[in-house]
Amino acid sequence: MGVQPRRPRRHASRQAGTRSRWNPEPGQDLPRPVTQADPARGPHRSCRRGQVVVTAPAVERPGTAEELAARLAEAAGDRSSVVPVGGGRASEMGDASGRGDVELHTTRLDRVLEHSQADMVISVEAGITLEALQAVLAEAGQFLPLDPFNSPGHTIGGLLATAWTGPLRLHYGSPRDFLIGIRVAQPDGRLASAGGRVVKNVSGYDLMKLHLGAMGTLGVIVAASFKVFPKPLHDLTVEAPHESIADAWTSTERALAMPLPPAALELFSDGRVLARFFGSPGAVERMVDELGWKKVESSVWVEHSHRAPKAWARIAVPRHDLQRIVASLPAGAHWWASPGAGIVHWAIATGAQSVRDVRAASEAAHGSLVLLAAPPELRREVGAWGSPPPTLELMRRLKQVFDPVGIMNPGRFVV
Repeated sequence: MGVQPRRPRRHASRQAGTRSRWNPEPGQDLPRPVTQADPARGPHRSCRRGQVVVTAPAVERPGTAEELAARLAEAAGDRSSVVPVGGGRASEMGDASGRGDVELHTTRLDRVLEHSQADMVISVEAGITLEALQAVLAEAGQFLPLDPFNSPGHTIGGLLATAWTGPLRLHYGSPRDFLIGIRVAQPDGRLASAGGRVVKNVSGYDLMKLHLGAMGTLGVIVAASFKVFPKPLHDLTVEAPHESIADAWTSTERALAMPLPPAALELFSDGRVLARFFGSPGAVERMVDELGWKKVESSVWVEHSHRAPKAWARIAVPRHDLQRIVASLPAGAHWWASPGAGIVHWAIATGAQSVRDVRAASEAAHGSLVLLAAPPELRREVGAWGSPPPTLELMRRLKQVFDPVGIMNPGRFVV
């Protein structure tokens, strides 16, 4: 993991406790293009005496992790609320924030700090886009198995903060399975780290999983290290239409039960099934021959990743309950599912009551329904997250420890 060697002197004593846990800092001397930061815009402006007009939040784009951490400390000092922003692709996820005085954009933190092709690890700053990262890895015949929806434009920090995944989750899991190090700017101005630049790093608390999916409510992710994967020898995509959804579900079970199961398998509400096979050419071709499905261009996955309905929910349930939950969606609903992962994405075109009904069925099956995007009215009416989890009190205590002043993304997440 690359980190900066110098920190603001006023924070030196407070960082002593975290510095010893970090490996030497690769990439710390990388040149950074000098760019003109956008002038900050204040959240308020005066109008006439005694009158204050609320305007848009101030937008700031720190150029280094240290600058970003220092800005958080300033915000905590004057109790200004902070909204971290990456690529903005998941900006409508979560409850409508109660207030946001400052938007801290991470897009200037876009460097590759270190890439070891032999060790198959890479360390990057959080503002780099997924596409830029994949381009670097592609030169070495490697890739990061992330293919989120509403692409392109996701930043790595944004993907970790929201825990978004895509069809390749079926084979590779979520980022928590290949994230090996993380660096976070905390509201007190410190830069804290967990994990490292090697796969076998088990020292200290596993703070990576704490920040993964926390929506930036505990701090701002400024850098991350990943285990990466070699590009498959053969990458083949096939599809099969079905006249009935019941036949389509049967086909997905057949594909998942094959000796070489697909790396990604998607079922659509129109009965189409799309599968992607990775492996040696001989093995992949044999599986495709056995299935008898039509070969299609791999570009269909790029088109698939562009999906982003205006109102959209992710339903996650145990795999054996997925078909029943999908059947409970309103008649004529548009959706796409990952049967092997127990996830369905639902394009919401009905009212709030239908969302409540499907959420109740999902939670009864020990699952969840989370709004990934929706008009503010719908988010206010049904809430983004659903019933509070049993761990709510523990989450509140953690929030109090990491963000005692409560400036980080207030009102956006569960706590």
